Amino acid sequence: MAALAGCGIHNALIEIDGPEVPIMDGSAISFVRGIMAKGVRRQASPVLAYEVLKPVVAEREGARASIRPASGLIIEFHIEFEDSAIGRQTKVLDMRNGAFARELSDCRTFCRRTDVEAMRENGLALGGSLDNAVVVQGDTVLTPGGFRHPDEAVRHKMLDALGDLYLAGGPIFGHFVGEKSGHAMTNTLLRTLFETPGAVRPILCTPEQAAQLPGQGLVMTEIPAVA
Repeated sequence: MAALAGCGIHNALIEIDGPEVPIMDGSAISFVRGIMAKGVRRQASPVLAYEVLKPVVAEREGARASIRPASGLIIEFHIEFEDSAIGRQTKVLDMRNGAFARELSDCRTFCRRTDVEAMRENGLALGGSLDNAVVVQGDTVLTPGGFRHPDEAVRHKMLDALGDLYLAGGPIFGHFVGEKSGHAMTNTLLRTLFETPGAVRPILCTPEQAAQLPGQGLVMTEIPAVA
């Protein structure tokens, strides 16, 4: 979903031959490269987007997600982990002009070694490995090669948020802020946004508005060159 949103794909048919989407290397880079290699077909219909009109907040057990009005899509994220290999990280990105592909698309999912062990004891994450996730333990990165960016962890959280927000059914004009939040919290925020009277409205984008959306201005040479 993040690759579709980040590449400006607003109309697509996806076929999956298997129980779930392949995890690849834990990032969206392979999907972004595939989309860019095939190209994007422009259609005659204007893009349906959603404009945030007033702030909305969702909170639970120390996690918080909020969104407020903005002229484009801005994603801001704050994380904090006990493992010093991650620690505290903060990042803000204006998602215009191919920012997703340049800054976020190669950022892999991450986890703590203790979390991996707990999941496997419960029959989960059986296909997970150091090839498709960044695994940390204390101040050590167990995955060979380490992080692709010093703040890869918070960047991946932003990647997740972009994909989750796209479940609205179209791109959003708003400033999203995640604080120690994840998929479930962003989903709760979206539901709250659409259930709150006067908080959001659908719009048919003018060419000027469409130019502010993620994916506009992306070129192949800006996609990160990772193994």
